[in-house]
Amino acid sequence: MRNTFLTLLAAGIVAVGCSSAKKSTSMTTASSKEGWIKLFDGKTTNGWHTFNKSTAGDAWKVEDGAITLVKAPGTTGGDLVTNEEYENFHLKLEWKISPKGNSGIIFFVKEDPKFSQTYLTGPEMQVLDNEAHADGKIHKHRTGDLYDLIASSSEPVKPVGQWNLAEIIANNGKLTFMLNGVKIVETTMWDENWNQLVAGSKFKSWADFGKYKSGRIALQDHGDQVWYRNIEIKKL
Repeated sequence: MRNTFLTLLAAGIVAVGCSSAKKSTSMTTASSKEGWIKLFDGKTTNGWHTFNKSTAGDAWKVEDGAITLVKAPGTTGGDLVTNEEYENFHLKLEWKISPKGNSGIIFFVKEDPKFSQTYLTGPEMQVLDNEAHADGKIHKHRTGDLYDLIASSSEPVKPVGQWNLAEIIANNGKLTFMLNGVKIVETTMWDENWNQLVAGSKFKSWADFGKYKSGRIALQDHGDQVWYRNIEIKKL
């Protein structure tokens, strides 16, 4: 009887120990992700809608844990935007582009019926097949560029069809782009230099471009298939 009791006691101690270990691992995982908010659950477009619409267009689908744009006759897309606006943030996501494809990550987007497109207000981190798309031949229009404003300092982009990790960090006017762990763009928004950049770009006559200090984040519908996954944001 005594041996049976000791055996049960030992088993209980082991079980508690295992439970504690699992709890500790879970807490460590939670701690390492502290402050990060998932913008995409990997299964639905919940938390997103088409710009100036109430729901996501049916051309935006979720496949294999990624949001993808699949344009087909009878479907509607449009730029997909977050339900919430963000001011100071660190955005991380992975993307891959189809051959000859074009898309972009647009931020500080102001949603209002008077604006027909996200890019009328929001700057863009370009997503592109540099080698096969015509924009790849245009300075400041290549992957990772602050579109039409600043060319990326290097091009650590992976071949078409492979996943790339993009990061956009906006904090009190300081703007940083990173691609696959490499810093490729750094500038300050809303100062005199920013105003000169805009004045020398295709946006010079757009009165509201790059003016807003908070806004939605958009995944661009440029008509080509693109995939986005592991979309997370941290408010700064």
